[in-house]
Amino acid sequence: MALELYAMTCGWLNLPLAVLIEGGSADTIRIPVPCYLIVHPSGTALFDSGLGTVCLEEDDEYLGDFAALMQVEFAPGEEIAMRLETLEREGASIDFLINSHLHFDHAGGNEQIPDARLIVQKREWEAAHEPDQIAAMGYKPVDYDLGHDLLLVDGEHDVFGDGSVTCIPTHGHTPGHQSLRVALPDGEVVLTGDACYLRESLEQLRRPPGAASDREAMLGSLKRLRTLQSRGARIFYGHDPGFWQKVPQAPARIT
Repeated sequence: MALELYAMTCGWLNLPLAVLIEGGSADTIRIPVPCYLIVHPSGTALFDSGLGTVCLEEDDEYLGDFAALMQVEFAPGEEIAMRLETLEREGASIDFLINSHLHFDHAGGNEQIPDARLIVQKREWEAAHEPDQIAAMGYKPVDYDLGHDLLLVDGEHDVFGDGSVTCIPTHGHTPGHQSLRVALPDGEVVLTGDACYLRESLEQLRRPPGAASDREAMLGSLKRLRTLQSRGARIFYGHDPGFWQKVPQAPARIT
């Protein structure tokens, strides 16, 4: 059985382009909240879990400062558990849950994947439990302090032990952000998460004006992604609506 990769949209965010990229306009852009399922001969892995069910309600208290920055667009049926049903999978059947980082639009659905082993960078987990960092970075412990079997990694991590799915550190957006390399039969793809919001972010090495714990580290991560791209990897940008329109959605498979 060859490795399989599926993309799912677990909500949308509406916010000014200027929030995502330096020098961007004040015009509102509607961006996807992507999640990915990897089916490996040895098990399944989910990369990010999207928005949580709390976002089905207008809960400004939960969103905190994000409520003034963006409008959440999230409808019943877009939860990760429902998206997985299109693949005849249940949230409780997933073996590994890999969070790129612990922001609400990437870890909000963790509660729907209750029995998976949670893989997070050690630096990210520590930051998301420091009161100052929780306040500064907008972490919401209710999203991730759920009692999962936890694997904290430091740097690269080979998820299945055969080099086919590898966590790679791409720090900067948050202290312990990670992206995911996936070796498909027709070539490698890199799921960037928030290390690279848009195609322009990578092509022009343009970071967001804020939304980063370490801007220099974020630039270094963009350069690392560019190097992987130059070696033939296909880059799957974190929140690029134009790119996302071309990505097959589950139950169709990414080839």
